[in-house]
Amino acid sequence: MNSTCIFKGENAEDIIKELSACLNTNYTSENNEFCFDIPEQLGSGYLIGYQFSHGVSVIEINVFLKKALYINFDKEALNPLRLLFNSNSAIRHVNKISNNKATNSVNKLQRVIYANGVNSTHAIRLEKLKDTSVFIINIDRKLFEKKIDSFSDGISEELALIFKDVNGVNDVYYQDYFSLEISKIIEEFKSCELDEFMKPIFLEGKTYEILTNQIQQFSDNLKGKNNDKLLRKATIDKIEKAVDIIKNEVDIRINVHKLAKRVGLNQNTLQSGFKILFKTSVNEYIKNHRLDMAKTLLEKSDLNITEITYKIGISSRSYFSKLFKERFGISPKEYLSQTRKTA
Repeated sequence: MNSTCIFKGENAEDIIKELSACLNTNYTSENNEFCFDIPEQLGSGYLIGYQFSHGVSVIEINVFLKKALYINFDKEALNPLRLLFNSNSAIRHVNKISNNKATNSVNKLQRVIYANGVNSTHAIRLEKLKDTSVFIINIDRKLFEKKIDSFSDGISEELALIFKDVNGVNDVYYQDYFSLEISKIIEEFKSCELDEFMKPIFLEGKTYEILTNQIQQFSDNLKGKNNDKLLRKATIDKIEKAVDIIKNEVDIRINVHKLAKRVGLNQNTLQSGFKILFKTSVNEYIKNHRLDMAKTLLEKSDLNITEITYKIGISSRSYFSKLFKERFGISPKEYLSQTRKTA
């Protein structure tokens, strides 16, 4: 297995084609999807690319390698912008500017926005014997410019330097954490089971949902509105544990102070972590999760409204109805009636 793959791909097909050739395997293509499996002697897993409109494409890397792999994004004519999201084991990012090289660890739930400049290149290193899951949005800024022309007058100078640098002159590197909500959207993208024309529409929509969120987050960070950089990996792991408790104990009344104690955080840190990762408080997250679960139960179970009320940890049917209507604009009784008619 080559320890280094160098490519100049500007779209999903070129990237998958060049990486598969580097790893001495073949790729398949169907309906703007391009994929290859890691050969058994090299490890396991797959790489798959999706091509969308306006120069936007996505690369999924889900692998377990027997030897570390260094992927070098070589200099190209236009130097696409890339947004990388790491959902599992840490990888390495290397930014080389002239003769200087900086290597950074990209941990779980961290993203990197990067693009080659006139005197710079970027690379990632996938570590051996690690479950690696990386999601990359590639943007051909020359083609994407047509997408943002309609609102480019309102774009900030900082964002313009990144998204409207159609000739790829400036080096771009920005690293921080992304939210668990974005992680959820990425998983929805990966687990899509739609067929034919519905699948690319769904996947492109999810890609733009992620992209829109990240542009907003990046803009807020530039304005000093967020302090995501202060959130450490250990804290994120504990917040994820709190989320698991909320989801697994949905029928039990959860006290925020006790929840914080169970996961090893003080209450203020837990609250601020939820604000950063979910843009909401712990109690609001719990309430929304319960209502989302109630909506699913109304759609897919045989339980009546009273049974669902207790199933999601709410003791009053009238209070549940009030919350449900506030969230979804319809009462549980009306929603249940509509669902049954549809079925």
